Amino acid sequence: MKRILAIGALIGICVISINAKAGDKTKCDPYKDYGCLDDYLGEDFGSRFLNYYKLEMDHAAAPADPNAPSSHREGWPVTPESTPPMPFTEWPHGATTPIGVTRPNSADSPFMAAISNTSSGKWLQDNHIQIYGWVNGGGNISSNSRQPGGNAPMAYMYTPNKLEFDQGVLYVERLPDTVQTDHVDWGFRLSGLYGENYRYTTAYGIASYQLLQKNNVNDYDFPMEYAEVYIPKVAEGLVIRAGRYISIPDIEAQLAPNNYMYSHSMAYSFDNYTNEGVVATLAATKQLTFQLGVVDGTEAAIWNVNKNVRNPFPNPLYPDSHFAKDPGAKPSIVACVRYDWNNGDDTIYPCMDGINDGVQGYNNLQWYGFTYYHKFSDQWHLAFEAYDLFQRKVANVNNPIAANAIANGGSPFSPQYMPFNAPSGAQCDNSTDLTCTANVFATVAYLNYQITPLDNISFRPEFYYDMQGQRTGVKTRYVNLGVGWQHWLSPQVEFRPEVDFDYSLNKDAFNGNSNAGIAPNRDYTVLGAMDVIVHF
Repeated sequence: MKRILAIGALIGICVISINAKAGDKTKCDPYKDYGCLDDYLGEDFGSRFLNYYKLEMDHAAAPADPNAPSSHREGWPVTPESTPPMPFTEWPHGATTPIGVTRPNSADSPFMAAISNTSSGKWLQDNHIQIYGWVNGGGNISSNSRQPGGNAPMAYMYTPNKLEFDQGVLYVERLPDTVQTDHVDWGFRLSGLYGENYRYTTAYGIASYQLLQKNNVNDYDFPMEYAEVYIPKVAEGLVIRAGRYISIPDIEAQLAPNNYMYSHSMAYSFDNYTNEGVVATLAATKQLTFQLGVVDGTEAAIWNVNKNVRNPFPNPLYPDSHFAKDPGAKPSIVACVRYDWNNGDDTIYPCMDGINDGVQGYNNLQWYGFTYYHKFSDQWHLAFEAYDLFQRKVANVNNPIAANAIANGGSPFSPQYMPFNAPSGAQCDNSTDLTCTANVFATVAYLNYQITPLDNISFRPEFYYDMQGQRTGVKTRYVNLGVGWQHWLSPQVEFRPEVDFDYSLNKDAFNGNSNAGIAPNRDYTVLGAMDVIVHF
């Protein structure tokens, strides 16, 4: 709570300072005369930092540098959206810097503006390295009452009736120049995240003790640590990325500014989050892109590949003297095809992610699905996603032999190894089966209406079918509806109020706590929530 109050106080001070008169700048308007930007910002770091927020207030973009090169390759499909008010400009596709539309130093950052007159800032600018990020906090009012965890399987605000610090994120990155076609370029991203949202980015073996051993409310993670190289003269361009990155598919993302709404769909909350490996993205033509890569599974640390631990309780489920620490940590395939038409107004993006033998791991999800985007007009667009995912040989919690093996340390996911937040078993149809395949079918859409350049309304309908209860802990169908408003004060400050209704069709799924052994006792959730994102 102290951290939340401190962040709230910091945001309040920033907003007050931004709206206060920060020196006499009336003689200079960088939106009319970009050349006076430095005069407007001032000399010292504090003045420049706050004056940059003040400058952008009530604007939908930073002042444009008339000498900046084009950020869009000639003949490339038109960039469909703008941010604000959307969370992206190009239709989202993962594991690559977008080809044909990326220039270095393109993040709009108050921090970078504040240090741009220093020797360090100039060195970073000259070497195309940027340091920036954001803080994000919010709260919810819910029909659930169980604390913590009563809103689950809703995620990213899983505890009802509470304020929380969701995420503070820092990026250090270099973007390759993918607009030009005359030389090889390179890039990287190093990221750090702290807050409640670390729960959803955790990979088994990467500081995962925070979630699996301690169940900390707030802690840290490093969701993106990668390098990449751009090679322009292979078809329309080739990007090769290596490291830990956000998984390829999905409309939504872990990072707050990359989402329409504060909450996330169940389709995203129980989905593939991060991969580690190498992915190649080839723009075969201006409209057609192929992706292919090899990774070590989903949410799996690469050093867990082929790592075995002693089995203290050999049993029919795991009969040998040792078992894999994480059976899902193994070479896996990711592959996607992206096709744009109608000059970029339509995009379809079928993918498969984390494909291997599918045996249950920490999160060894075999993902097959697609996203589709359609722009009706400058005001309306639709984002749609559908997928099927599964894991094979998931322990059957309805079988007494399998349940006994899990309880007594005879499974990699027993409480002796993962006292908190271990992956669930399956509620198989036949209690005599030791294991079964756990399947999920999900579909979600976002219908968006841009009211002004600083305002967007999103309507999110969702159907989520957890066929064996392995993802959410309850074997049921869910129908979820949400409406959210994204209101930007400027490109740096965004508020996202929303209202959600989530309903379990088959049995109670809400107001429980699986870590405390408390069963859910409600079949619905009605929730109002809002967060704020402040970029720096």
